Amino acid sequence: MRDVLDELARRVANGETVGVGTVVDTFSSAPRSPGAAMLVGPDGEVTGSVSGGCVEGAVYDLAQQVVAEDRPVLQRYGVSDDDAFAVGLTCGGIIDVYVESINAETFPDLAEVVEAVHAEVPVAIATIIEHPEADRLGRRVVIWPDRVAGELGSARATDAVVDDARGMLATGRSGSLHYGPDGQRRGEGMTVFVNSFEPPPRMLVFGAIDFASAMARLGTFLGYRVTVCDARPVFATASRFPEADEVVVDWPHRYLAGQAEAGRVDERTVVAVLTHDPKFDVPLLEVALRLKLAYVGAMGSRRTHEDRLRRLREAGVTEGELDGMASPIGLDLGARTPEETAVSIAAEIIALRWGGRGERLTSLDGAIHR
Repeated sequence: MRDVLDELARRVANGETVGVGTVVDTFSSAPRSPGAAMLVGPDGEVTGSVSGGCVEGAVYDLAQQVVAEDRPVLQRYGVSDDDAFAVGLTCGGIIDVYVESINAETFPDLAEVVEAVHAEVPVAIATIIEHPEADRLGRRVVIWPDRVAGELGSARATDAVVDDARGMLATGRSGSLHYGPDGQRRGEGMTVFVNSFEPPPRMLVFGAIDFASAMARLGTFLGYRVTVCDARPVFATASRFPEADEVVVDWPHRYLAGQAEAGRVDERTVVAVLTHDPKFDVPLLEVALRLKLAYVGAMGSRRTHEDRLRRLREAGVTEGELDGMASPIGLDLGARTPEETAVSIAAEIIALRWGGRGERLTSLDGAIHR
């Protein structure tokens, strides 16, 4: 929902009631993840997507119906490859979409949620999407690390959901939780969707070269907060890297160590070392390989890689720590240009994140989306 949140807030602030469809669960090769959302305004304008085009028409009609009847609906789309065309989900996956009407009365805390997202303060929205009591359907709580707004019909249900949602928020996960009708840990009857808005993950690109410019563009496109860092002020300028969120002039190892000490890197952070200069690379990689990061990749030829390994071992980096380095960097795509190389690096990051193998899908069997 992050990509439609500003538009939703704008419309609600203007006094409009908006139909909102949100993906709350997926099965098989569903095209979009839980949290993907689509808005239908009173003027009929659509913002966002729940399926990349497969079932948008059906959700559009349902959203208008939900607004007219003021009654939320949880709808499943797609059953199998054989009959997916009948319901519109041509990819053969299955998605559950919760459709509700949102306005200033039904979501009074929306402006605070948007403010928190812009300030990069973690916040989650927990909404009851299934319940045997009709008056509880659609109730929501907004959850920050230190406070809560709203309630779910009882203190027991609210406390149980807030506790679990904070755990999901800490790891940046969105998804559905299941309880008994009053928040019992065992049982069924109440389903709550938790939509987490954690700050975007960071991509730290070291080395202010043309490859870094391409990497910054692609990192921004993928949703990372991109920092380019280089010790040479003549190269590390904002004008050379307009797509980066920030350009820092500092020794790379000193900058990364300072960011780690300040708690500004985490297990979602990816590091791309593009300098292939040992006076920068080795001290930087000593720091990076001892942190809990999502990815540490280093550019260079096979000869550079072997020399780098030797220098790192001499500096005391263990074999286990060296195993965490992707070098030579990227997947074998036959890349030549900076842009192609950036795609190669991004592909490796995505594959490691989701457990992909980097092979051609046409040569594989089984589910496309893990």
